[in-house]
Amino acid sequence: MPEITFEYWNKLAEQVIMISSLLGGFSIAIIANFLVSDLNTKLSKSIMTVSTLASSFFLITIFAMTNLLMKTTVGYPFKVTDNDLMLPRAVGVIAFFIGILSLLILISMSGWTKSKKMGRFTTTLGIITTILILLMTT
Repeated sequence: MPEITFEYWNKLAEQVIMISSLLGGFSIAIIANFLVSDLNTKLSKSIMTVSTLASSFFLITIFAMTNLLMKTTVGYPFKVTDNDLMLPRAVGVIAFFIGILSLLILISMSGWTKSKKMGRFTTTLGIITTILILLMTT
């Protein structure tokens, strides 16, 4: 297997930071909406919990990938080896996928706040989206 260059990791980290920032902001907006709403059902609490998980994991991803980005940028003042990138890569990737999974669970749960029919639709869409994302990341 060919070795992945620092330049590639740098570009990948840039993209993941941008995606995580957008998805994290979206998740935080959902949290803000639930904080000001009067909903106090079990479902709304679950949606708030999943949204908080998503935003937290996207924030973790942003900081892990920023670490990776800085270490792979030309002019970084310290010597960097492949081993120095292992922890930020692992934490960033794991947090990114947990954030995406949390967001998909949020999407799946959202329809149940309106009706059973809408709940079935959003759950089906969440499952299909999860399958397609898994297919596209392998």
